[in-house]
Amino acid sequence: MSLGFEQAGFDVKAAVEIDPVHCSVHAFNFPECAVIPASVSRITGGDLETAIGGGPVDVVFGGAPCQGFSLIGKRILDDPRNALVRDFVRIVAEVDASWFVFENVKGLTLGHHRKFLDELHEEFDRAGYRVQNPWHVLNAADYGVPQNRERLILLGAKKGLPLPRYPEPTHSRSSAELMGYRATTCREALGDLPDADAFASLESGDSVATRAWGEPSAYATEMRCLDEASWHFGYRRLWDPGILTSSMRTHHTDISKRRFLETAPGSVEPISRFFRLPPDGLSNTLRAGTDGARGAFTSPRPIHYRHARCITVREMARLHGFPDWFRLHVTKWHGARQVGNAVPPPLARAVATALMEAMGFRPTRPRRRLGLGDPALLAFDLSQASEYWEVEKPNSKRDRKSGARKRKQEEIEATRLSAGF
Repeated sequence: MSLGFEQAGFDVKAAVEIDPVHCSVHAFNFPECAVIPASVSRITGGDLETAIGGGPVDVVFGGAPCQGFSLIGKRILDDPRNALVRDFVRIVAEVDASWFVFENVKGLTLGHHRKFLDELHEEFDRAGYRVQNPWHVLNAADYGVPQNRERLILLGAKKGLPLPRYPEPTHSRSSAELMGYRATTCREALGDLPDADAFASLESGDSVATRAWGEPSAYATEMRCLDEASWHFGYRRLWDPGILTSSMRTHHTDISKRRFLETAPGSVEPISRFFRLPPDGLSNTLRAGTDGARGAFTSPRPIHYRHARCITVREMARLHGFPDWFRLHVTKWHGARQVGNAVPPPLARAVATALMEAMGFRPTRPRRRLGLGDPALLAFDLSQASEYWEVEKPNSKRDRKSGARKRKQEEIEATRLSAGF
């Protein structure tokens, strides 16, 4: 969301993130943004105001986890597992923000979970804010992202200020075009990227200098920032577009590769349960896997539509709308989590643009260019990141059973299938 808001013309002054590894990657990409490495439950509005050096706060945006749902008759917001949502409301009020954007999963709109939204509206009302009603679930594919990804977006304003409207779709997922644009496809997103398996150095690293780029589509031109318009109203970064980044290879057995190739695009491989990308369609929703406290299971990355392998983190980033200058953690686990947990920047940009229109501002392109942070930030493990940010190391149970043991299990399953068991 930070990138999408910047691209819409906002200056993002501070970010709150509890995971020190993610703090490090955010600091690399946004070197002028203050990063607070803590739970939002432990900070105050005064802490945020100090971090940004004072001054008014126009917008607070974010997405707090919502995991607890009480029994009928009890307030869902009173469930301790939903405390971070109440902290979001608290922070909005304490910094006296003029507007807010709250993002969460579509599941909050279904069944008894809708009671949660009613309570949240009441909480904001008591804090002095109106919420755009009815709320909308937006699909990132409707805003040019080559991925079917739905997210609940709540838009709010301090009472007396204009409420922003939800952005109109700019792309069509049907056979007909909308405003001259159909949905962006997986081929348009990935077709120009060099194949990571062609570079031996990517077995141990995540970047390589190469000239093996293909002809870019209009979407890939934007992701590679090949023209001025690709930067929108964000700050241009100083970077080397000739380096393929976030592309560490994944080892697959020959058996797995054969199964991947035999899987029809747009369907699920029966043993791994991996989805194979359709070249002329959308990616499925990219997920983050679990964090260290919940076993640290790796997210299931889709199978490439052309190559017999799972997609790289860079290819995940392309399917999410992250430009190539934007770096993720060098490891596949952390990098995939960072993509899977993120709001696609084009979706965030559309929301932020609608918000800016309600505010009555017209963005301008900044002339100043920004450097990126220290590359060491992208390689910190949990201990190093905790030491860097001077915080206690979070509980982590990184699951390492998914490597050789998982491949061995796949071979056993394949043997059983071939033997008719």
